[in-house]
Amino acid sequence: MQRPLPPEDYRLKETSPHLGGGGIAGDKLTTTYDLVEQMHYLYVRVVKAKDLPAKDVTGSCDPYVEVKLGNYKGTTRHFEKKTNPEWNQVFAFPKERIQSSVIEVMVKDKDLLKDDFMGRVAFDINEVPKRVPPDSPLAPQWHRLEDRKGDKVRGELMLAVWMGTQADEAFPDACHLDAAGVHGEGLANIRSKVYLSPKLWYVRVNVIEAQDLQPSDKGRYPEVYVKGMIGNQGLKTKISQSRTINPMWNEDLIFVAAEPFEEHLILSVEDRVGPNKDEVLGKCVIHLQNVERRLDYKAVNTRWFNLEKHVIVDGEKKKETKFASRIHLRICLDGGYHVLDESTHYSSDLRPTAKPLWKPSIGVLELGILTAQGLLPMKTKDGRGTTDAYCVAKYGQKWVRTRTIIDSSIPKWNEQYTWEVYDPCTVITIGVFDNCHLHGDKAAGTKDSRIGKVRIRLSTLETDRVYTHFYPLLVLHPSGLKKMGEIQLAVRFTCSSLVNMLHIYSQPLLPKMHYLHPLSVMQLDHLRHQATQIVSMRLSRAEPPLRKEVVEYMLDVDSHMWSMRRSKANFFRIMGVLSGLIAIGKWFDQICNWKNPLTTVLIHVLLIILVVYPELILPTIFLYLFLIGIWYYRWRPRQPSHMDTHLSHADRVHPDELDEEFDTFPTSRPADMVRMRYDRLRSVAGRIQTVVGDLATQGERVQSLLSWRDPRATALFVTFCLIAAIVLYITPFQVVALLTGFYVLRHPRFRYKLPSVPLNFFRRLPARTDSLL
Repeated sequence: MQRPLPPEDYRLKETSPHLGGGGIAGDKLTTTYDLVEQMHYLYVRVVKAKDLPAKDVTGSCDPYVEVKLGNYKGTTRHFEKKTNPEWNQVFAFPKERIQSSVIEVMVKDKDLLKDDFMGRVAFDINEVPKRVPPDSPLAPQWHRLEDRKGDKVRGELMLAVWMGTQADEAFPDACHLDAAGVHGEGLANIRSKVYLSPKLWYVRVNVIEAQDLQPSDKGRYPEVYVKGMIGNQGLKTKISQSRTINPMWNEDLIFVAAEPFEEHLILSVEDRVGPNKDEVLGKCVIHLQNVERRLDYKAVNTRWFNLEKHVIVDGEKKKETKFASRIHLRICLDGGYHVLDESTHYSSDLRPTAKPLWKPSIGVLELGILTAQGLLPMKTKDGRGTTDAYCVAKYGQKWVRTRTIIDSSIPKWNEQYTWEVYDPCTVITIGVFDNCHLHGDKAAGTKDSRIGKVRIRLSTLETDRVYTHFYPLLVLHPSGLKKMGEIQLAVRFTCSSLVNMLHIYSQPLLPKMHYLHPLSVMQLDHLRHQATQIVSMRLSRAEPPLRKEVVEYMLDVDSHMWSMRRSKANFFRIMGVLSGLIAIGKWFDQICNWKNPLTTVLIHVLLIILVVYPELILPTIFLYLFLIGIWYYRWRPRQPSHMDTHLSHADRVHPDELDEEFDTFPTSRPADMVRMRYDRLRSVAGRIQTVVGDLATQGERVQSLLSWRDPRATALFVTFCLIAAIVLYITPFQVVALLTGFYVLRHPRFRYKLPSVPLNFFRRLPARTDSLL
């Protein structure tokens, strides 16, 4: 049965934008920087000034520059008491908003009451030179300042004015017209930016033993363990079984660390002297930049480290060096693993940490972030709803952020970005957010709001084809599913070597260390949480910051949290996978029961042919699969995948289930509501428990066939096996297969309503359920 289509509002919409100012020929564009619509800008680069006149009583001035074009203007930062200031700022005015034939660049003196006019330079728009990348940058020139009448005055200003496009190298750092009224930190928050994730390593600490520990109470056996810390990550070994002053552990502690290494590894040996009371017997600090790096699982050299013990004397911590205890360690940075900070289901990077293990790239991914439409108001400003939207795209270690378009429900970014591709079975994620940090500290404590997210799997894209679609931006709120708008993207995946790309399909998904020396599921979950925290912390410290809430949303940090909606979605996904087998089973049952005699007779004929010519069985199966694949080619998907509301069960979720999904952890709901949800969870878990128990029972019955748990049943089965071996030895295989097929396909007149003898025998076999409490 075909799954119902999503509502029209939630579908992809194919578009035909005028990309790159050129045309599309055979799905290939004919210009460079060609995945976005060409936008023309008037650029003004204000470099510096010299010999400015004094305006203050101190004999100096506080200069700044104002660039004015019709009703729009932008200003540089001002300098205090400086007659030769240097700004080096670029302003960009969209060509379609130019409302004047003259652009003025004025130098002013900052004052408490009214800023003083110092001079200006004016340009006729029609005479501004045009620059088309990759032309050489336009060199700035010195211009004498003029007064309002056009007479020359003291002072000169170095600047450059030209017409260009968003492909200009000045575009990312330019102050755009839409940023009018935004200053200081807010100005940095609206510009486009490229970020790199920190290089993540697994730090493996093999704690072997310690020597000559000095517990304070020498009359008891010490209960010693080792605690390791890197930043806010803390791990402990088990308490040593050898309760002496020379304990042994031989345990591994695994941490995540980011390069460049800012935190140190701190190991402390502690003695549990009582409940919730531990005594530190010694500490050592290890600098990670000095730790050996390895590419495989070869053992690294062990080292002894001295343990320093600190004592409190007169309220001050002092180092005690009367006796030197030691700890024996094997420490390395494991470069053969890929440090997971995303789910493997939609990971954008699968390479190991160590660069010497990387394979050559197999292609290039190009993304054009064009426009959005129908964005809902995300906040209120001056009594009306407004949205200040920007996009973030993440693939591999490279994050990109577009500029923020101020106060627009139909923003136009038209920015293009490129990534190298090392594995086609990876996913690029594009998120849209509302910028809530345009006014610096005034907005402290607020978070950038989510507008929606899109994921595109590269392996589902045809190579060298340009996909241009409007993707729905869907967000699940406590009130239900909401469409926040649509984003228009242009995507192209270019393959440099088809042979290398096809070879990738034969390789393991993750680096081989994950299979030769795997980490446990619990370890991977813990390490992934630590990795996402490190990435979000490092990127939030960039300038401008890529904020923590943005990084966590892009990395799906909360995807492991319980959700009744997700559980239902996964259950129906399983049912969808099994639906084909179920349909085949129903069809075969109809054949066996002669619902359609003609079909059953044809199946008998096919059975006879395959039994007489058994060498045709496998070729027939593979030929049938080949024909099915060719038949389905005409219905192959022609659009990239996108967020599916029906698959996610987001379009028919119960309000209480939504409230539970958005509850905090630990819960903040009233006790009676928590009780109701707990009872519901117990009910659901009880049904899951029953199904798992039934599966375990069937497996244990198979095991009991030969285990003599039921001696009579095992004796019957062993006897049957002996008789079957003799019969099958003296009877040709074709006869056995033919008789078995005829028996299975026998007419309903020869069938009984009661279960068959083998099924009755199997159901009577013992399982271990009677041993459960």
